[in-house]
Amino acid sequence: MVVFKDVHESIISREDFERVKEKRGKTRKRKTSNGETNIFSGLLTCADCGSNMNYHFNQKNPDIKYFNCSSNNKRGSCPQTHYIRVDFLEQVIIQEIRRLTKFATQYEKQFAEVIMGNSKLSAEKNRQSKQKELNSLIARDKDLDNIFNRMYEDNISGKIDDERFSKMSKTYTEEQTEISEKIKILREELDKEDEKNITADTFISTVRKYTRVKKLTRQMLNELIDEIKINHAEKLANGETVQIITIYWNCIGTLEIPDLPRLPDVNVSINTRKGVNVKYAPKLSA
Repeated sequence: MVVFKDVHESIISREDFERVKEKRGKTRKRKTSNGETNIFSGLLTCADCGSNMNYHFNQKNPDIKYFNCSSNNKRGSCPQTHYIRVDFLEQVIIQEIRRLTKFATQYEKQFAEVIMGNSKLSAEKNRQSKQKELNSLIARDKDLDNIFNRMYEDNISGKIDDERFSKMSKTYTEEQTEISEKIKILREELDKEDEKNITADTFISTVRKYTRVKKLTRQMLNELIDEIKINHAEKLANGETVQIITIYWNCIGTLEIPDLPRLPDVNVSINTRKGVNVKYAPKLSA
């Protein structure tokens, strides 16, 4: 077999392909009991505990489909359901994408400046997080070396018998092996951060593909969105019930779009199963 690469024009870019492949490898697409999945499966997480959101449909009315926090159960750690209707979420996301694409087309220069800034900020936060984890693992690796030395001296002096020394050595060896593998992976990821530089240009070109979006698709969500955090709906002092939804766009994280005259407002509300009118409220910063 002979493989000829880059002969035909690709359907999607290499960056998009790798991003979707990576995302599919990390997330398990949640199904209902009848095997149905949803385009948001794998993208939604609980804003409080960080758990994935589970996909369901109402038993009495199957047309009502929703997500809730997977850790909100008898054995779970999350105190709230974070219940959100799929039709409500669809309207929120499609209006946010329309607002984003309008910003890209109506205010090209300002859009590029905002995206460039967010892209660099997001990359730096990611790098700092990985570097902090790497430093912690390196410190633990050195601690284990010191522990081994003390154990060996205690074994020679008779403070620790051979059987106990063998058991302790096995435990610490397994931990150090795991740490060494994690250190290797993190160093490779940090090296790639310097090389790949996925940037604003990639995101800008992706956004412009969806300037006339009418319906959400799985591919669209994978190309534009990295994660969506769902807060539990809360009742405000004025009597309104709002639900904060935080969108993390690919490459740039959260984005605060300026209040400009030619941009549409995002105004979404829905009457829930309990007869409560819930309004969408964006969270403008992480």
